[in-house]
Amino acid sequence: MEELFDPRDAAFQADPYPIYARMRREAPVHMRYFDQPGGEHIPVWALTRWEDCVAVLRDPRFSAEKPPGLLPLPPELNDAPKEEQPPLLRAFNSLMLFRDAPDHTRLRNLVSKAFTPRTVRSLRSRIESLVDELLAPGASDGGMDLIHDLAVPLPIIVIAELLGVPVEDRDRLKVWSDHAAMLLDGTLRNDHLAVALPSFVELVDYLKTTIDQRRADPRADLISGLVAAQEADDALDDDEVVATCALILGAGHETTTNLIGNGMYALLRDAAAWARLTREPELLPSAVEELLRFDSPVQVTSRIARETVTIGGYRIPPEVEVNTLLGAANRDPEHFPDPDRLVLDRRDNRHLSFGHGAHFCLGAPLARLEAQLAIGALARRWPGMKLEVDEPPMRPGFVLRGRTRLPVRLA
Repeated sequence: MEELFDPRDAAFQADPYPIYARMRREAPVHMRYFDQPGGEHIPVWALTRWEDCVAVLRDPRFSAEKPPGLLPLPPELNDAPKEEQPPLLRAFNSLMLFRDAPDHTRLRNLVSKAFTPRTVRSLRSRIESLVDELLAPGASDGGMDLIHDLAVPLPIIVIAELLGVPVEDRDRLKVWSDHAAMLLDGTLRNDHLAVALPSFVELVDYLKTTIDQRRADPRADLISGLVAAQEADDALDDDEVVATCALILGAGHETTTNLIGNGMYALLRDAAAWARLTREPELLPSAVEELLRFDSPVQVTSRIARETVTIGGYRIPPEVEVNTLLGAANRDPEHFPDPDRLVLDRRDNRHLSFGHGAHFCLGAPLARLEAQLAIGALARRWPGMKLEVDEPPMRPGFVLRGRTRLPVRLA
Protein backbone atom coordinates (compact mmCIF):
# COMPACT_ATOMS: atom_id res chain seq x y z
CA MET A 1 0.00 0.00 0.00
CA GLU A 2 2.98 2.32 -0.06
CA GLU A 3 1.77 4.04 -3.22
CA LEU A 4 -1.49 5.03 -1.50
CA PHE A 5 -0.04 7.25 1.21
CA ASP A 6 2.25 9.96 -0.10
CA PRO A 7 1.66 13.15 1.91
CA ARG A 8 3.72 15.11 -0.62
CA ASP A 9 1.30 14.30 -3.43
CA ALA A 10 -0.84 17.31 -4.43
CA ALA A 11 -3.87 15.12 -5.24
CA PHE A 12 -3.70 13.51 -1.82
CA GLN A 13 -3.39 16.88 -0.10
CA ALA A 14 -6.40 18.19 -2.03
CA ASP A 15 -8.63 15.32 -0.86
CA PRO A 16 -7.01 12.79 1.49
CA TYR A 17 -10.25 11.22 2.72
CA PRO A 18 -10.74 8.47 0.10
CA ILE A 19 -7.17 7.33 0.67
CA TYR A 20 -7.68 7.41 4.43
CA ALA A 21 -10.74 5.19 3.98
CA ARG A 22 -8.80 2.63 1.96
CA MET A 23 -5.95 2.67 4.46
CA ARG A 24 -8.39 2.01 7.32
CA ARG A 25 -9.76 -0.98 5.43
CA GLU A 26 -6.52 -2.49 4.17
CA ALA A 27 -3.69 -1.32 6.44
CA PRO A 28 -4.95 0.77 9.36
CA VAL A 29 -1.50 0.65 10.96
CA HIS A 30 0.68 1.42 8.00
CA MET A 31 4.45 1.68 7.68
CA ARG A 32 6.28 3.34 4.81
CA TYR A 33 9.72 4.83 4.22
CA PHE A 34 10.30 8.50 3.56
CA ASP A 35 13.36 9.59 1.62
CA GLN A 36 15.47 12.23 3.29
CA PRO A 37 17.64 14.80 1.46
CA GLY A 38 20.82 12.91 2.40
CA GLY A 39 19.50 9.69 0.86
CA GLU A 40 18.47 8.09 4.15
CA HIS A 41 15.22 6.09 4.23
CA ILE A 42 13.29 6.80 7.41
CA PRO A 43 10.50 4.43 8.54
CA VAL A 44 7.34 6.17 9.68
CA TRP A 45 4.16 4.50 10.94
CA ALA A 46 0.77 6.03 10.18
CA LEU A 47 -2.40 5.33 12.17
CA THR A 48 -5.87 5.84 10.66
CA ARG A 49 -8.30 4.43 13.25
CA TRP A 50 -9.72 6.57 16.06
CA GLU A 51 -8.98 4.00 18.78
CA ASP A 52 -5.35 3.60 17.74
CA CYS A 53 -4.74 7.36 17.51
CA VAL A 54 -6.24 7.94 20.95
CA ALA A 55 -4.19 5.08 22.39
CA VAL A 56 -0.94 6.66 21.19
CA LEU A 57 -1.81 10.24 22.16
CA ARG A 58 -2.54 9.28 25.77
CA ASP A 59 0.25 6.71 26.19
CA PRO A 60 3.36 8.03 28.03
CA ARG A 61 5.45 5.46 26.17
CA PHE A 62 5.16 7.78 23.16
CA SER A 63 7.10 11.03 23.34
CA ALA A 64 6.30 14.41 21.78
CA GLU A 65 9.99 15.32 21.89
CA LYS A 66 11.65 15.27 18.49
CA PRO A 67 15.10 13.81 17.86
CA PRO A 68 18.01 16.21 17.24
CA GLY A 69 18.26 17.36 13.67
CA LEU A 70 14.57 18.01 12.98
CA LEU A 71 15.67 21.36 11.60
CA PRO A 72 17.97 20.60 8.63
CA LEU A 73 20.90 22.59 9.94
CA PRO A 74 24.60 21.65 9.97
CA PRO A 75 25.30 18.84 12.50
CA GLU A 76 27.69 21.02 14.49
CA LEU A 77 24.73 23.34 15.29
CA ASN A 78 22.21 20.61 16.09
CA ASP A 79 24.66 18.72 18.28
CA ALA A 80 26.19 21.70 20.06
CA PRO A 81 25.44 22.42 23.74
CA LYS A 82 22.34 24.55 24.14
CA GLU A 83 24.24 27.70 25.09
CA GLU A 84 26.23 27.45 21.85
CA GLN A 85 23.25 26.93 19.56
CA PRO A 86 21.78 29.83 17.55
CA PRO A 87 18.67 31.46 19.08
CA LEU A 88 16.33 30.03 16.45
CA LEU A 89 17.40 26.45 17.23
CA ARG A 90 17.11 27.01 21.00
CA ALA A 91 13.65 28.53 20.51
CA PHE A 92 12.53 25.72 18.21
CA ASN A 93 13.66 23.04 20.64
CA SER A 94 11.91 24.90 23.49
CA LEU A 95 8.46 24.77 21.88
CA MET A 96 5.88 23.30 24.26
CA LEU A 97 4.66 21.28 21.27
CA PHE A 98 7.84 19.19 21.48
CA ARG A 99 8.17 18.81 25.24
CA ASP A 100 7.15 15.99 27.59
CA ALA A 101 6.36 16.13 31.30
CA PRO A 102 7.50 17.66 33.54
CA ASP A 103 8.62 20.53 31.26
CA HIS A 104 5.44 20.39 29.17
CA THR A 105 3.29 20.41 32.31
CA ARG A 106 5.15 23.41 33.73
CA LEU A 107 4.82 25.43 30.52
CA ARG A 108 1.21 24.42 29.95
CA ASN A 109 0.13 25.40 33.46
CA LEU A 110 1.52 28.89 32.95
CA VAL A 111 -0.06 29.46 29.55
CA SER A 112 -3.40 27.90 30.48
CA LYS A 113 -4.19 30.91 32.66
CA ALA A 114 -4.65 32.99 29.49
CA PHE A 115 -7.22 30.56 28.03
CA THR A 116 -9.53 29.76 30.93
CA PRO A 117 -13.26 29.58 30.08
CA ARG A 118 -13.79 32.83 31.98
CA THR A 119 -11.06 34.63 30.03
CA VAL A 120 -12.38 33.37 26.70
CA ARG A 121 -15.95 34.41 27.59
CA SER A 122 -14.68 37.90 28.37
CA LEU A 123 -13.47 38.20 24.76
CA ARG A 124 -16.88 37.56 23.24
CA SER A 125 -17.95 41.19 22.80
CA ARG A 126 -14.58 42.16 21.31
CA ILE A 127 -14.74 39.27 18.82
CA GLU A 128 -18.32 40.20 17.86
CA SER A 129 -17.17 43.77 17.18
CA LEU A 130 -14.27 42.57 15.06
CA VAL A 131 -16.55 40.32 13.02
CA ASP A 132 -18.89 43.25 12.38
CA GLU A 133 -15.97 45.45 11.28
CA LEU A 134 -14.52 42.81 8.98
CA LEU A 135 -17.86 42.00 7.33
CA ALA A 136 -18.90 45.63 6.78
CA PRO A 137 -17.14 46.09 3.39
CA GLY A 138 -18.79 42.95 2.01
CA ALA A 139 -22.25 44.31 2.70
CA SER A 140 -21.68 47.13 0.20
CA ASP A 141 -19.61 45.16 -2.31
CA GLY A 142 -21.98 42.19 -2.64
CA GLY A 143 -19.13 39.72 -2.34
CA MET A 144 -15.98 38.90 -0.41
CA ASP A 145 -13.14 36.45 0.00
CA LEU A 146 -13.95 34.68 3.25
CA ILE A 147 -10.30 33.75 3.80
CA HIS A 148 -8.66 37.11 3.08
CA ASP A 149 -11.44 39.29 4.52
CA LEU A 150 -12.50 37.28 7.58
CA ALA A 151 -10.80 33.97 8.38
CA VAL A 152 -7.25 35.39 8.30
CA PRO A 153 -7.61 38.79 10.02
CA LEU A 154 -10.04 37.79 12.80
CA PRO A 155 -7.86 35.29 14.73
CA ILE A 156 -4.59 37.15 14.12
CA ILE A 157 -6.08 40.35 15.57
CA VAL A 158 -7.47 38.50 18.59
CA ILE A 159 -4.25 36.64 19.41
CA ALA A 160 -2.09 39.71 18.75
CA GLU A 161 -4.19 41.73 21.18
CA LEU A 162 -3.84 39.01 23.81
CA LEU A 163 -0.07 38.99 23.39
CA GLY A 164 0.10 42.78 23.29
CA VAL A 165 1.47 43.17 19.77
CA PRO A 166 1.11 46.66 18.24
CA VAL A 167 -1.47 46.89 15.46
CA GLU A 168 1.11 48.05 12.94
CA ASP A 169 3.14 44.84 13.42
CA ARG A 170 0.36 42.31 12.88
CA ASP A 171 0.78 41.88 9.13
CA ARG A 172 4.48 41.05 9.27
CA LEU A 173 3.94 38.76 12.26
CA LYS A 174 1.37 36.88 10.18
CA VAL A 175 3.84 36.49 7.32
CA TRP A 176 6.65 35.35 9.62
CA SER A 177 4.35 32.91 11.38
CA ASP A 178 3.04 31.42 8.14
CA HIS A 179 6.55 30.91 6.80
CA ALA A 180 7.86 29.49 10.08
CA ALA A 181 4.96 26.99 10.16
CA MET A 182 6.57 25.28 7.17
CA LEU A 183 9.26 24.01 9.54
CA LEU A 184 6.63 21.82 11.23
CA ASP A 185 5.61 20.11 7.98
CA GLY A 186 7.95 17.46 6.60
CA THR A 187 6.39 17.84 3.14
CA LEU A 188 7.44 21.50 3.04
CA ARG A 189 10.41 21.96 5.36
CA ASN A 190 13.36 21.09 3.14
CA ASP A 191 11.97 22.73 0.00
CA HIS A 192 11.14 26.03 1.71
CA LEU A 193 14.12 26.57 4.00
CA ALA A 194 15.15 29.70 2.12
CA VAL A 195 11.88 31.31 3.22
CA ALA A 196 11.06 29.51 6.46
CA LEU A 197 14.34 29.84 8.36
CA PRO A 198 14.86 33.60 7.80
CA SER A 199 11.24 34.25 8.81
CA PHE A 200 11.68 32.23 12.01
CA VAL A 201 14.87 34.15 12.76
CA GLU A 202 13.04 37.46 12.29
CA LEU A 203 10.15 36.29 14.45
CA VAL A 204 12.49 35.18 17.25
CA ASP A 205 14.41 38.47 17.10
CA TYR A 206 11.17 40.47 17.20
CA LEU A 207 9.85 38.52 20.19
CA LYS A 208 13.16 38.83 22.06
CA THR A 209 13.04 42.61 21.61
CA THR A 210 9.39 42.77 22.70
CA ILE A 211 10.09 40.64 25.77
CA ASP A 212 12.95 42.95 26.77
CA GLN A 213 10.59 45.91 26.40
CA ARG A 214 8.01 44.25 28.65
CA ARG A 215 10.65 43.64 31.31
CA ALA A 216 11.33 47.36 31.37
CA ASP A 217 7.71 48.42 30.93
CA PRO A 218 5.15 45.71 31.90
CA ARG A 219 1.64 45.94 30.50
CA ALA A 220 -1.64 44.07 30.85
CA ASP A 221 -0.85 41.50 28.16
CA LEU A 222 0.22 37.88 27.88
CA ILE A 223 3.87 38.59 27.11
CA SER A 224 4.14 40.67 30.30
CA GLY A 225 2.47 37.84 32.20
CA LEU A 226 5.01 35.31 30.99
CA VAL A 227 7.88 37.65 31.87
CA ALA A 228 6.42 38.20 35.34
CA ALA A 229 6.10 34.45 35.88
CA GLN A 230 9.70 33.99 34.81
CA GLU A 231 10.98 36.63 37.20
CA ALA A 232 8.78 35.49 40.09
CA ASP A 233 9.87 31.87 40.33
CA ASP A 234 12.20 31.18 37.40
CA ALA A 235 9.47 29.06 35.84
CA LEU A 236 10.68 29.72 32.29
CA ASP A 237 14.07 30.42 30.79
CA ASP A 238 14.53 33.05 28.08
CA ASP A 239 14.25 30.55 25.23
CA GLU A 240 11.03 29.15 26.63
CA VAL A 241 9.46 32.60 26.85
CA VAL A 242 10.32 33.27 23.20
CA ALA A 243 9.16 29.81 22.07
CA THR A 244 5.91 30.04 24.02
CA CYS A 245 5.08 33.43 22.51
CA ALA A 246 5.87 32.13 19.01
CA LEU A 247 3.69 29.06 19.55
CA ILE A 248 0.76 31.08 20.89
CA LEU A 249 1.02 33.43 17.94
CA GLY A 250 1.10 30.66 15.35
CA ALA A 251 -1.33 28.20 16.91
CA GLY A 252 -3.62 31.04 17.93
CA HIS A 253 -4.53 31.91 14.37
CA GLU A 254 -3.60 29.06 12.00
CA THR A 255 -6.15 26.56 13.31
CA THR A 256 -8.97 29.10 13.51
CA THR A 257 -8.31 30.45 10.02
CA ASN A 258 -8.51 26.94 8.60
CA LEU A 259 -11.53 26.06 10.74
CA ILE A 260 -13.55 29.01 9.43
CA GLY A 261 -12.40 28.50 5.84
CA ASN A 262 -12.83 24.72 5.73
CA GLY A 263 -16.10 24.98 7.62
CA MET A 264 -17.67 27.56 5.32
CA TYR A 265 -16.52 25.64 2.26
CA ALA A 266 -18.15 22.45 3.57
CA LEU A 267 -21.36 24.27 4.48
CA LEU A 268 -21.71 26.09 1.17
CA ARG A 269 -21.15 22.84 -0.75
CA ASP A 270 -24.00 21.27 1.22
CA ALA A 271 -27.07 23.39 0.50
CA ALA A 272 -29.28 21.52 2.95
CA ALA A 273 -26.80 21.88 5.82
CA TRP A 274 -26.29 25.60 5.16
CA ALA A 275 -30.03 26.23 4.89
CA ARG A 276 -30.61 24.39 8.16
CA LEU A 277 -27.94 26.38 9.98
CA THR A 278 -29.43 29.67 8.77
CA ARG A 279 -32.82 28.57 10.14
CA GLU A 280 -31.54 27.05 13.39
CA PRO A 281 -28.72 29.20 14.80
CA GLU A 282 -28.94 27.26 18.06
CA LEU A 283 -27.07 24.50 16.20
CA LEU A 284 -23.88 26.60 15.98
CA PRO A 285 -21.97 24.93 18.85
CA SER A 286 -22.60 21.40 17.58
CA ALA A 287 -22.17 22.54 13.96
CA VAL A 288 -18.68 23.87 14.69
CA GLU A 289 -17.73 20.56 16.31
CA GLU A 290 -18.96 18.75 13.21
CA LEU A 291 -17.04 21.07 10.90
CA LEU A 292 -13.91 20.39 12.95
CA ARG A 293 -14.47 16.66 12.54
CA PHE A 294 -15.47 16.77 8.89
CA ASP A 295 -12.38 18.59 7.55
CA SER A 296 -9.82 18.94 10.31
CA PRO A 297 -7.62 22.08 10.23
CA VAL A 298 -4.74 19.95 11.55
CA GLN A 299 -4.39 16.62 9.79
CA VAL A 300 -1.60 14.93 11.72
CA THR A 301 0.37 15.03 14.93
CA SER A 302 3.38 12.85 15.62
CA ARG A 303 4.96 10.94 18.48
CA ILE A 304 8.18 8.96 18.94
CA ALA A 305 8.02 5.50 20.53
CA ARG A 306 10.21 5.32 23.65
CA GLU A 307 10.10 1.53 23.64
CA THR A 308 8.55 -1.30 21.65
CA VAL A 309 4.76 -0.87 21.79
CA THR A 310 2.00 -2.93 20.18
CA ILE A 311 -0.71 -0.85 18.50
CA GLY A 312 -3.59 -2.44 16.62
CA GLY A 313 -1.74 -5.76 16.53
CA TYR A 314 1.46 -4.23 15.11
CA ARG A 315 4.75 -3.95 17.00
CA ILE A 316 6.11 -0.40 16.83
CA PRO A 317 9.88 -0.41 17.50
CA PRO A 318 11.54 2.23 19.69
CA GLU A 319 12.82 5.56 18.32
CA VAL A 320 10.42 5.36 15.37
CA GLU A 321 8.03 8.17 14.44
CA VAL A 322 4.30 7.47 14.58
CA ASN A 323 1.90 9.76 12.72
CA THR A 324 -1.59 9.87 14.19
CA LEU A 325 -3.68 10.89 11.18
CA LEU A 326 -6.31 13.02 12.88
CA GLY A 327 -8.22 13.63 9.66
CA ALA A 328 -8.49 9.87 9.13
CA ALA A 329 -9.50 9.15 12.73
CA ASN A 330 -12.26 11.76 12.44
CA ARG A 331 -13.80 9.80 9.54
CA ASP A 332 -13.55 6.38 11.24
CA PRO A 333 -16.94 4.67 10.68
CA GLU A 334 -16.43 2.58 13.81
CA HIS A 335 -16.65 5.76 15.83
CA PHE A 336 -18.65 8.18 13.66
CA PRO A 337 -21.70 6.74 11.87
CA ASP A 338 -21.98 7.90 8.26
CA PRO A 339 -18.63 9.70 8.62
CA ASP A 340 -18.51 11.29 5.17
CA ARG A 341 -21.78 13.16 5.71
CA LEU A 342 -22.04 16.56 7.41
CA VAL A 343 -24.38 16.12 10.39
CA LEU A 344 -24.76 19.46 12.18
CA ASP A 345 -26.37 17.96 15.27
CA ARG A 346 -24.11 14.90 15.49
CA ARG A 347 -24.09 13.41 18.99
CA ASP A 348 -21.07 12.12 20.91
CA ASN A 349 -18.75 13.98 18.53
CA ARG A 350 -15.40 13.21 20.14
CA HIS A 351 -13.25 14.25 17.20
CA LEU A 352 -9.48 14.60 17.52
CA SER A 353 -9.03 17.90 15.67
CA PHE A 354 -7.59 19.57 18.77
CA GLY A 355 -5.52 16.52 19.66
CA HIS A 356 -6.00 14.37 22.74
CA GLY A 357 -4.38 13.79 26.09
CA ALA A 358 -1.72 15.96 27.69
CA HIS A 359 -1.16 18.01 24.52
CA PHE A 360 -4.82 18.81 23.86
CA CYS A 361 -4.92 22.29 22.30
CA LEU A 362 -5.07 25.01 24.97
CA GLY A 363 -6.62 27.44 22.52
CA ALA A 364 -9.56 25.18 21.61
CA PRO A 365 -12.18 27.25 23.52
CA LEU A 366 -11.03 30.45 21.80
CA ALA A 367 -11.01 28.83 18.34
CA ARG A 368 -14.51 27.47 18.93
CA LEU A 369 -15.83 30.86 20.01
CA GLU A 370 -14.29 32.70 17.07
CA ALA A 371 -15.69 30.15 14.61
CA GLN A 372 -19.16 30.22 16.15
CA LEU A 373 -19.34 34.01 16.04
CA ALA A 374 -17.90 34.30 12.53
CA ILE A 375 -19.98 31.55 10.94
CA GLY A 376 -23.06 32.60 12.89
CA ALA A 377 -22.76 36.17 11.60
CA LEU A 378 -22.44 34.96 8.01
CA ALA A 379 -25.48 32.68 8.33
CA ARG A 380 -27.54 35.43 9.92
CA ARG A 381 -26.64 38.16 7.42
CA TRP A 382 -26.45 36.28 4.14
CA PRO A 383 -28.47 33.04 4.14
CA GLY A 384 -28.36 33.04 0.34
CA MET A 385 -24.55 33.11 0.14
CA LYS A 386 -23.04 31.13 -2.76
CA LEU A 387 -19.55 29.95 -3.65
CA GLU A 388 -17.94 31.76 -6.58
CA VAL A 389 -15.55 28.86 -7.38
CA ASP A 390 -16.00 25.10 -7.21
CA GLU A 391 -12.45 24.25 -6.11
CA PRO A 392 -10.77 27.06 -4.15
CA PRO A 393 -6.97 26.80 -3.97
CA MET A 394 -5.42 24.90 -1.07
CA ARG A 395 -2.50 26.00 1.06
CA PRO A 396 0.56 23.83 0.39
CA GLY A 397 1.50 21.06 2.77
CA PHE A 398 -0.06 18.21 4.69
CA VAL A 399 -0.02 19.06 8.40
CA LEU A 400 -2.13 22.24 8.25
CA ARG A 401 -5.14 21.94 5.94
CA GLY A 402 -6.91 25.00 4.61
CA ARG A 403 -7.86 27.17 1.65
CA THR A 404 -5.96 30.25 0.55
CA ARG A 405 -9.02 31.85 -1.08
CA LEU A 406 -12.78 31.38 -0.72
CA PRO A 407 -14.64 33.96 -2.81
CA VAL A 408 -18.40 34.11 -2.27
CA ARG A 409 -21.37 36.04 -3.59
CA LEU A 410 -23.51 37.52 -0.82
CA ALA A 411 -27.30 37.36 -0.82
